[in-house]
Amino acid sequence: MQNNTFSTLFVGQNLIKLLEVDSTNNFLKVLVSNSEPLTEGTVIMADKQFAGRGQQNNVWHAEPGLNLTFSIYLKPSFLPVAKQFLLNIALSIGIRNALGRFVKNGIRIKWPNDIYYGDQKLGGVLIENILSGATYKASIIGIGINVNQVHFDPKQLKRATSLGEILQQDVNLIELLAEICSHIEKQYLKLKAGNYSQLMEDYVNGLYKFNEPAAYRQNGEVIEGRIIEVTESGLLGVLTNGALKHYNFKEIEFLNNTP
Repeated sequence: MQNNTFSTLFVGQNLIKLLEVDSTNNFLKVLVSNSEPLTEGTVIMADKQFAGRGQQNNVWHAEPGLNLTFSIYLKPSFLPVAKQFLLNIALSIGIRNALGRFVKNGIRIKWPNDIYYGDQKLGGVLIENILSGATYKASIIGIGINVNQVHFDPKQLKRATSLGEILQQDVNLIELLAEICSHIEKQYLKLKAGNYSQLMEDYVNGLYKFNEPAAYRQNGEVIEGRIIEVTESGLLGVLTNGALKHYNFKEIEFLNNTP
């Protein structure tokens, strides 16, 4: 269905709403594999996902009709595959900035691309890239945001929060989606224009635990350190015991000291 309420050039202009699907990313991947002529910026939104996923195949649970679960189809063929983490950066900044329109302070990006409010998880991103040799064919971006859900299963999603819980009122899902699409498009166009250094700076400046002493687990051992950088390839730079060490995804775990 065409959507004319979004003030964007292309992200969200083609909006497909589904009542139920295994995952919006899977739905988009089927469309792509069937060679469906898809417009860049197409958004698939579902009221209910019964097999939503997070990073590293973690399961993402969201109460039907209360949250935003959607996927965006992009074609970042302009971006070298070696710089694919910059797409993650642009998307994360866009989501953080959009949520910042509703919550003035406290929204941070937890490396690599979870969205936090204080020490609680508000949302996350799953990017699945489709490559053709050394170039991008497409990128499917799954986004989940806790919006109006206030009860969470502590076994599945510890220390979670939602916009509704923070604001103590419901948020209109379509208005929030429009805001996120608008901000993602803005950052994506910066990426397309090659403004890499500005994106890196914006990302790090809004990073959870950046330059703060904190505890982490690495290879089963608890270490103390400070995040001082994120490389263009996505490695997390932590200063510990006077030495700078870099970690890839899942090589280091954030330890939350809050009760």
